[in-house]
Amino acid sequence: MPQQIKIFLTGGNGMVGKNILEYNTNPNITILAPNRKEINLEDYNAVFNYIKQQKPDFIIHAAGLVGGIQDNIARPVDFLIKNLDIGRNLIMAAKSNRVKNFINLSSSCMYPREAKNPLQEDLILKGELEPTNEGYALAKIVTTRLCEYINKEDDYFQYKTVIPCNLYGKYDKFSPEHSHMVPAVIKKIDEAKLNGNSTITIWGNGEARREFMYAKDLADFIFYAVSNFTAMPQNINVGLGYDFTINHYYKTIAKVIGFEGQFEHDLSKPVGMYQKLIDDTKLKAFGWTAKTDLEQGLQLTYSYYKTEVKHD
Repeated sequence: MPQQIKIFLTGGNGMVGKNILEYNTNPNITILAPNRKEINLEDYNAVFNYIKQQKPDFIIHAAGLVGGIQDNIARPVDFLIKNLDIGRNLIMAAKSNRVKNFINLSSSCMYPREAKNPLQEDLILKGELEPTNEGYALAKIVTTRLCEYINKEDDYFQYKTVIPCNLYGKYDKFSPEHSHMVPAVIKKIDEAKLNGNSTITIWGNGEARREFMYAKDLADFIFYAVSNFTAMPQNINVGLGYDFTINHYYKTIAKVIGFEGQFEHDLSKPVGMYQKLIDDTKLKAFGWTAKTDLEQGLQLTYSYYKTEVKHD
């Protein structure tokens, strides 16, 4: 790797992108993170010309159209086409400009819905996808395979895919329409405490298991990967390698917030997949582990919510 590294980061305004930008304290690393007005990632020529002009050493692709279950169900065409176009444009424009290093950020939704946990990297395309976000998953599978094909055709290129588990943390979305489980529960329990509610309802029996990693840890992994890129596997899961029940998340968040009421379960509500846990064998072999435990990460996230989100 050259001493001075220039990185072109897409998605710099999202949770992952903002954490990457904030985490960079290395004076030898310059990160370019143009916004949508500066570059339209759905326009191949715009992407090609930007890369040609800037000549980055690395591209980190963290941009995309993301949303919750209802959004994915309502707009499968957008979730497939927009993510496919953005990923294809970036990868092919990078290849045409002979950019050697490319980190493609994907998603564990690429794995088959019936796959055995923990989820190993070689399970991609080994079974049917979860139908509620199939369009998004298909786009991620295509870009993952495209990176593999490029490397297979020409070993000059190192185009590799990072598959994170679920994330939470600073710069997360806390609105009910767009948030994932952890920020949604933080908001729910904080409001219950504020309103003096004595009980909180959990959908289902709360025994379904989820793996959530603090987003700053993913940023830490990205810089570790940049420094050790040749040794990084083609496709690599990045997560904790262990999970907790929904009940455990609720209880830990309640402890952090100081809510002392009771929980009740609504068994008529859906709970989704019972488990989606990544296999961290390759991650451990690569020499990286997450640094933030659940309670510490939740305290930092709640602090961010109180100071930056709650009074917006």
